[in-house]
Amino acid sequence: MILGRQDILEKLTDFLEDLFEIPRDAVHPEAKLFEELDLDSIDAVDLVVKLQDLTGRRIRPEQFKSVRTVGDVVDCVERLLAADDPVEA
Repeated sequence: MILGRQDILEKLTDFLEDLFEIPRDAVHPEAKLFEELDLDSIDAVDLVVKLQDLTGRRIRPEQFKSVRTVGDVVDCVERLLAADDPVEA
């Protein structure tokens, strides 16, 4: 799957809007997930599941624990797409 940064940001924006009713204009690379977008740990788990579905890759907790901003999520997804570690069936 080939997704550029802008594609990933668009998909992430869609997820945040659909799952958590976050206004699209609030989602930008510098937006802080927990402080500004008001996500909690359960929301983060739901987001990880959607990102795994998007990428077809498993996201390990250590890969996502330093994520704080929307831009960090985009970076994480880029790294996942570049890796060769598909989700196990």
